[in-house]
Amino acid sequence: MKRRHFLATTITLAAAAWTRAANEPLPRDEKNLSFRNEVRDALERGLAWLRAQQNADGSFGKDTLHPALSALPLVAFQREPTRRFASADFVTKGYAYLRGFTQPDGGIYNKESGLANYNTSVCLLALDGANEPKDLDTLLKARAYVVGQQASGMAKPETDGGIAYGSVGTSAKRGHPDLDNTVIALEALRATKHLVADRPGTKDLNWNAAIEFVSRCQNLPSNKQPWASGDAANKGGFVYYPGYSNAGEVTLEGGGKALRSSGTMSYAGLLSFIYADVKKDDPRVIAAVEWLNKNYTLEENPGLEKAGYFYYLHLMAKGLTAAGVSDIGAGGKNSDWRRDLALRLMKLQQQDGSWLNETPRWKENNGVLVTTYSVLTLEILYAQL
Repeated sequence: MKRRHFLATTITLAAAAWTRAANEPLPRDEKNLSFRNEVRDALERGLAWLRAQQNADGSFGKDTLHPALSALPLVAFQREPTRRFASADFVTKGYAYLRGFTQPDGGIYNKESGLANYNTSVCLLALDGANEPKDLDTLLKARAYVVGQQASGMAKPETDGGIAYGSVGTSAKRGHPDLDNTVIALEALRATKHLVADRPGTKDLNWNAAIEFVSRCQNLPSNKQPWASGDAANKGGFVYYPGYSNAGEVTLEGGGKALRSSGTMSYAGLLSFIYADVKKDDPRVIAAVEWLNKNYTLEENPGLEKAGYFYYLHLMAKGLTAAGVSDIGAGGKNSDWRRDLALRLMKLQQQDGSWLNETPRWKENNGVLVTTYSVLTLEILYAQL
């Protein structure tokens, strides 16, 4: 019985590969063909697992409080290399589920769970990718909502220009702008600029203020925040928000203290600069890439061990690709980071096609979330092989 099941699965995969051939992007280098097929198989297994997690109402997984956790898998299906899921019924059902969270203020979130900006930004990305004319009004209002979340005239001026989780249903602890929410909002706003390109007078983000906020999260002597450090271990990296790092602090020689730069936030800082069109030869961008070079690892999330590990890998692929970084690592000598990252993810993939982090911080014990991060990462890498 097992033998028959194996043969049936093999035939199905072979048929699927044959059907994909006409639409599949060609490999950039023929020598990558075999490895590319391995990545493709891992992708297929991850997407199949994600599809099996969809509920009858169109949501994904058990955590249905946050529509973003259903929007992310939809983005993964959108970005599948052949785009064959563009009008699939289950994807269409997912879009309908997201639309049900549209609020009178233009945001797309659940009033009971809060995190309004985070949810709206991710849902904005997913619905924009649906390419449905009927969503235009919803998208414009959602985009305006995110723009309206940008901080200005705050009691703590160092947070001006940044974006927080969102005021609706958000605790005081999460009510201040941070770099993670800022990069997610900037990605959504950058991706949807086309919606307002022919709408003069539409209010847009104050991108210069956003750049200043991101700069105030960077460990550089040019950052005049009292906590900012130019010590060799942290210089060029980023913290969660001005004055606080999830990675804690370190004692410097001479007894001073410095906030520790972390992997996730340093890629988030690099991506934020890129989304905001900061030039690659800008000293802040150069310093960020230098820190990432020195701290390149696939073993952990620098500064946080395995906490947020799969998000870190996802931001790494996205950040290095967006910045056009070919070589990474000490001295920038590793030109195989794409292959190494893909191998790492394939090694960590579970037998059922999913991924999971045993360290639960930031919801990485949620299989749908972590599998989506991994699939999105492999899609980025696959396109470059």
